[in-house]
Amino acid sequence: MPTLEDEVRRLMADETARLRAAPDLLERVVRAHRDRRRRVRTAAVTASVIASVAVVAAPVVHLTAGSAPPAGERATTSAVPEPPAIDDTPPVRTEPETLGDLGDGRKFGHVRVGYLPERLRWSTWSIDHGDSYSTSWNHKGDDEGTYQVQIFVYEDAAVQELDDRLQIHRDEGEGEDVTVGDRSGYLVVTNVGEDGMAGTPTLFLKLADTQWAEIIFSPVYAKEFSGPEAVTAELRKIAAGLTSTR
Repeated sequence: MPTLEDEVRRLMADETARLRAAPDLLERVVRAHRDRRRRVRTAAVTASVIASVAVVAAPVVHLTAGSAPPAGERATTSAVPEPPAIDDTPPVRTEPETLGDLGDGRKFGHVRVGYLPERLRWSTWSIDHGDSYSTSWNHKGDDEGTYQVQIFVYEDAAVQELDDRLQIHRDEGEGEDVTVGDRSGYLVVTNVGEDGMAGTPTLFLKLADTQWAEIIFSPVYAKEFSGPEAVTAELRKIAAGLTSTR
């Protein structure tokens, strides 16, 4: 009588005998093996690319002695510090704008000068800031940059700044309102006591609603006259002969 062990062997043999390999079994095994190897290589390349992108995208912070990287940022240090950038661009020398060649200096910007004291000639100096400009006159042979009489002209937006200056003089009780012909003005001695000087005789004149002139005498030049009244008389003559060309 067959034993239980023999019966199990028989049954196993019968089941095994009924198994048949599929015709494409070998082809599928080889293809699966190739696909598995390709997936492994692809995964490795992808991981490498992701790692490279992460390194490039990460912010780089160069540390100096005693400094710490900002929180959340990736810091890198270099064994050899980078040399400081050298700016070899030569400095650009900027000269103030001028009014150009004014000839005898009697006409500049938007004004014309009708009267000047004797022996004065255009100094060849001028400056132009757009809404304010100036030129001056001195004696023949005077050093460059010196003046005897100088006129500033203020227009448009610059008039507001001049109004502020005049208000300061009024608040301080310096100078007085005057009239030259039918035009209003303000007479004052500015810079009193500066550099040991007695001050700068100045006459402000309203040429138009948006145009004022400031006529000044050099303190040194003022000493050539007999007194303050004589200087004031000359300032008034210059003001009376000053006209707007706007």
